[in-house]
Amino acid sequence: MIIQSIALLDQLDKDINTFSMRVREWYGYHFPELIKIVSDNSMYCRLARLIGNRKELTEESLEGLEEVVMDAAKARTILDASRSSMGMDISPIDLINIERFSDRVVSLAGYRLELQEYLRSKMSQVAPNLAALIGEVVGARLISHAGSLTNLAKYPASTVQILGAEKALFRALKTRGNTPKYGLIFHSTFIGRAGAKNKGRISRYLANKCTIASRIDCFSELPTSVFGDKLREQVEERLSFYETGAVPRKNVDVMKEAVQEATDVAAEIKRKLDKKEKKRRKREKLQQQANGDTNGDAEVCMDAGDTPVVKKKKKKQAEEAVQAEEAPVAEETPGEEEKEA
Repeated sequence: MIIQSIALLDQLDKDINTFSMRVREWYGYHFPELIKIVSDNSMYCRLARLIGNRKELTEESLEGLEEVVMDAAKARTILDASRSSMGMDISPIDLINIERFSDRVVSLAGYRLELQEYLRSKMSQVAPNLAALIGEVVGARLISHAGSLTNLAKYPASTVQILGAEKALFRALKTRGNTPKYGLIFHSTFIGRAGAKNKGRISRYLANKCTIASRIDCFSELPTSVFGDKLREQVEERLSFYETGAVPRKNVDVMKEAVQEATDVAAEIKRKLDKKEKKRRKREKLQQQANGDTNGDAEVCMDAGDTPVVKKKKKKQAEEAVQAEEAPVAEETPGEEEKEA
């Protein structure tokens, strides 16, 4: 699911960017000044849908503009620009098509946010330490490029460091040039914050910590982000060491703290799971008792319902027996009268 989600997220980014540029070009014929005022693609599409014909913008529309742009000064600028715009007039049918296309782009942008939230939740379940260390998106890209979390855990740190830069690596080996210092982990914030001469060093250190985090995520029973937080603190300390010379903590001390915290967190999670299990068993037991009482009542009702049926049958049989006894008596009576006669 993570591999498919990150692939779809990349595709949505490309599509939203392409469609937004199409909306800008299309609506720019009518209101070209809006392109310079609003730079965000999603916000531009929402404004194009809201404004429509720029000649219909009035002071009453100012509140709606403020809700979209979240800035009163910018909303006033848009209103003033619409009154002195150099754009051409546009027909109603063209406006309808632009509004429909803007709706599609806005809905795609909303779905992208939902997909990103889904990816964040999946990463917190599958690889919480890797997500806490390097971020959900970069961690998902590493897992996607490796094929699975298990494959990523099998890779050494040197492979994780240049994962995603295979073409540059083989080109450097072929031409005997300098090999790349980083691949997908370049998108992490740590490498961007490091100095030019320290980028290779911090990328090597970060790849080492990513390998540790992926192995912990792959083989741990309870998913916790304790180790990822501690590893992130170590990378922060190493960055400050490169910049200021402050000596970082030893890895042994940090891991001891992480193991202690992870043990406490695991015990807390286990206690909560046991509590949920007890509640579930108690609920099932009460439900079984309720079902048993219902069945007992049903049997009583059935017995009570069967009794009148039995009584009716007995009464009917008694009536038939009485009628059978009276029939011969009725037949004998006329014969006796004839004899007497």
